[in-house]
Amino acid sequence: MLRTRIAQVLNESQPGEIVNVRGWVRTRRDSKQDFSFLEVNDGSCFKGLQVVVDSSATGYDTIKDATTGASVSITGEVKDSPGKGQRVELQASEFCVLGTAPADSYPLQKKGHSFEFLREIAHLRPRTNTFGAITRVRNTAATAIHEFFQSRGFYYIQTPVITTSDCEGAGQMFTVTTLNLERIAEIQTQINYAQDFFGKHASLTVSGQLEAEIFACSVGDCYTFGPTFRAENSNTTRHLAEFWMVEPEMPFYELTDNMELAEAFIRHVIGAVLERCGDDMEFFNQRIDKTVLDTLRNITENDFIRLPYTEAVDLLLQSGQKFEYAVEWGCDLQSEHERWLTEQHFKQPVILHDYPRTIKPFYMRCNDDGKTVRAMDVLVPRVGDIIGGSQREERLDVLEARMTECGLNPQDYWWYCDLRRYGTVPHSGFGLGFERLIQLVTGMQNIRDCIPFHRVPKSAEF
Repeated sequence: MLRTRIAQVLNESQPGEIVNVRGWVRTRRDSKQDFSFLEVNDGSCFKGLQVVVDSSATGYDTIKDATTGASVSITGEVKDSPGKGQRVELQASEFCVLGTAPADSYPLQKKGHSFEFLREIAHLRPRTNTFGAITRVRNTAATAIHEFFQSRGFYYIQTPVITTSDCEGAGQMFTVTTLNLERIAEIQTQINYAQDFFGKHASLTVSGQLEAEIFACSVGDCYTFGPTFRAENSNTTRHLAEFWMVEPEMPFYELTDNMELAEAFIRHVIGAVLERCGDDMEFFNQRIDKTVLDTLRNITENDFIRLPYTEAVDLLLQSGQKFEYAVEWGCDLQSEHERWLTEQHFKQPVILHDYPRTIKPFYMRCNDDGKTVRAMDVLVPRVGDIIGGSQREERLDVLEARMTECGLNPQDYWWYCDLRRYGTVPHSGFGLGFERLIQLVTGMQNIRDCIPFHRVPKSAEF
């Protein structure tokens, strides 16, 4: 018999149906009358299925092996449940333990575990309520991202993981090499990358944006959704060394068009999670952050305020608030500044735009004032910056001057300059860190808990 997912049994199956379910035991309670109650979960939904196994079931003699964490296969009849909070339960006719989980060594016994401990056993933590829910939310959010862009005629582009271009110009990139660096260190002081696999210095990408612009300037609206890497020695609750980025690029878009798309995008994805992950979101609201549902409804139900960076700085200076990081025009706003704007002053999402050129990358379009660029950041309550984007610099001479100003050699970006040399057009795009979105949606405090296997300084397990 084919397996039926527990979500289907709980939501769709009718009393009298014969089904086979397979999953992992969460709890087992034994009765003196030769029957046991099992809670079994297969990850398809938040709630587990109650299974009644009595002595008439084939395989009942192995019930003692069905400890927490053991995997089981159960065939039986769906019945109305007399218990509260559950529509149906399963009366087992055939019971089989597929894999045992000895109670003296299985680390996920039925008790509270710290998130720090669970990071050490990331191969097992998806079996917990919290990380099962995070997995389902990630899946729903990823699906909604593709739905949003596909419904608008965007092309999904797969950009390279290995690159020779530093999109952000910050130099925080992981080198990719086949050279024996230990041997080189013994005999010479400098590395000759001409002898390397690619014949030049190659790195893991920090962004697929530059390559996506090729397709935006050729076939139209497109987006990337893939892994990116940043060798930033940061141990905060908001940073990862490996993370996933969503990056749309649109030809003929001005900055205002870019802002409208970003607002519609974030609303759509959050709305899909709220609609499709009701039990999971209720869990996060009750057990992780009691404000998470209100925060998300604030984002989906309120217009995003448009505010120039200069006016935001003035508001912060006039706020009378004592910030850990001082505010002045030209500074890169910190999370505490962004959260004050969204949580205390406006109490709704804000899109800041027209940032100082000195704190932004070379590819952003320069304004006529000579001081600012057409950049935008989407700020939301509780998290702060969730999306960053800009109108791209389409003028070749200005782009080359900005590269030089930022310490980059335009010849290293010859192909990127060609996009401005041959049929240049105004175009825009933005980037969203997927794990930052999951952190917002779930209310989790540490971004390391928003990705299956976190990569941070001194940690690359699993």
